[in-house]
Amino acid sequence: MPAWEIIERPERDQLGEAPFWDVESQSLFWADIPGKQAKRLHPSSGAITRWSFELFCSAVFPTTKGDAMVALRDGLYRLDLESGATKVFAKPDADPGNRSNECGTDPQGRIWFGTMADNLGPDGAGVPLTRSSGGLFCVDAQGRSKQMLSHVGITNVLCWSPDGTRFYTADTREGLVWSFDYDPDGPAITNRKLFLDKAFPGDPDGAAVDEEGCLWNARWGAGQVIRFTPDGRVDRTIELPVRQPSSCCFGGPDLRTLYVTSAYQELKSMAPDSLDGSLFAIPLDVAGSPMQRFAG
Repeated sequence: MPAWEIIERPERDQLGEAPFWDVESQSLFWADIPGKQAKRLHPSSGAITRWSFELFCSAVFPTTKGDAMVALRDGLYRLDLESGATKVFAKPDADPGNRSNECGTDPQGRIWFGTMADNLGPDGAGVPLTRSSGGLFCVDAQGRSKQMLSHVGITNVLCWSPDGTRFYTADTREGLVWSFDYDPDGPAITNRKLFLDKAFPGDPDGAAVDEEGCLWNARWGAGQVIRFTPDGRVDRTIELPVRQPSSCCFGGPDLRTLYVTSAYQELKSMAPDSLDGSLFAIPLDVAGSPMQRFAG
């Protein structure tokens, strides 16, 4: 089993989400949703920059213009990395009862914005999730939105195969991961197929795809990241010292480090030395594909 390294300690995320490795700056971006923060780590120095917001923050990733985009509760905002100022860019989901969840960029540099019914109270504490009202939207460089999926419980897993022909996404509320044929020119996703059913430990959360086309999936509640082959077979399992790993991405100079976020939210009890909510770095023998900055 690959050894893991704790990156953040003793500070932890209530619900770490959407890790994004920026090749150009050799830094890792990620969010703490109920903590209302976006963060950036420079592994070479260990320096961590934090930006705080009034709204829940589910993702942050850099743009080709040199600023960043943040997914806040009600939409996408441009973030000035120096001042921390934000400006509304797009609000793809018109349902006021929804909030952003999993977000990322596709191989063409567009934003994929996933939502779910808001299950967080004003103080960030969890509230019951009673409806599958979320959706998945693709947002282009001009801020125009196209709805790709609807009636989603909890949007997670936004990944593409190395050749760009297959797209993966999950509904964590249903416990299922789906694959689609991907047309970048539409963009369009068609020919939906069940990729992972409920037979595996925990629930499917965020994921990343490596250069061999295998999907690395964080299993919420199971303390594991599982590598699945393109035909859905378990290839290897990484056991983590946390109960709620939430997402992962490939980073490092050679893209052979798997960064894994986790959460302590919703845990009713934690030991004083608990690592729940920590950020982990795991060296691997396989590389991932570079993540794309937002091209807008």
